Amino acid sequence: MDISVARTFLEVVKTGSFVGAAANLHLTQTAISARIRVLEEQLDGPLFVRNKAGAKLTPAGEQFLRFATTLVQVWARAQQAVALPPGRETVVTVGAELSLWSPLLRHWLLWMRRECPGIAVRTHIDGSERLVEQVQEGSLDVAVLYAAPSRPGIIAELLFEEKLVLVRTTPTDLPLAREDHVQVDWGEEFAASHQAAFPDEPNAVVSISYGPLALDYILATGGSGYFREGFIRSYLDEGRLALVPNTPEFSYSAYVVHSTKADQEVMDRIRTGLREAAAISV
Repeated sequence: MDISVARTFLEVVKTGSFVGAAANLHLTQTAISARIRVLEEQLDGPLFVRNKAGAKLTPAGEQFLRFATTLVQVWARAQQAVALPPGRETVVTVGAELSLWSPLLRHWLLWMRRECPGIAVRTHIDGSERLVEQVQEGSLDVAVLYAAPSRPGIIAELLFEEKLVLVRTTPTDLPLAREDHVQVDWGEEFAASHQAAFPDEPNAVVSISYGPLALDYILATGGSGYFREGFIRSYLDEGRLALVPNTPEFSYSAYVVHSTKADQEVMDRIRTGLREAAAISV
């Protein structure tokens, strides 16, 4: 298939009309219509219902949407791989959840620069579900994320085990109100475990989905919350935070996810760097 046809299809979906797609792609509406007609002939069915309001996907169009997105992404990946920067032997594309970038992936990038100068690196931040999909479809070599996915065609390797611990700001003799506790979103598994451990605790007044932001917030206002033990260790050493005694701790492990078809030589180097970065970070 001509990738430009898939891109045209996606642009019609994005704009909701053939006119809008024509304007964005700097083509005539006739050219857009011709490309979609060729695509519909190849797929043996209509992809859009056209009316005065624009263009709406048919059920067949909804099905093709996911494949069109993958086609365009894999083609872009192929172009990147072929167009290597000068002096580089290959390129790796690595994605991670936002909370894993600092300090783990920062240490890994520095390791790659020092130990693997022949490899170009591209990085991406996204949610766990989307990262796994991108590994499956081939637009990512590796994803680093919390919780091990079970999907066909991918391998999840344990990178490190960490704990989520309950901490509070100091001094510890300063009482905290119930509303001073911040609920940090560490995923569905943590939420279920936390609910089981604290069945009578009401919903938090403040909920934050990003750990570093939650930490900045309680350090500024005073409060408590669950955080990754490695991440807050320096604050414990400095006395700015203190562990809340006799409270449950929760396991929070990170995984390296890659395709079963990944280049093993490249994966060995990536894996070695991630494990060394984890040893520094956790």
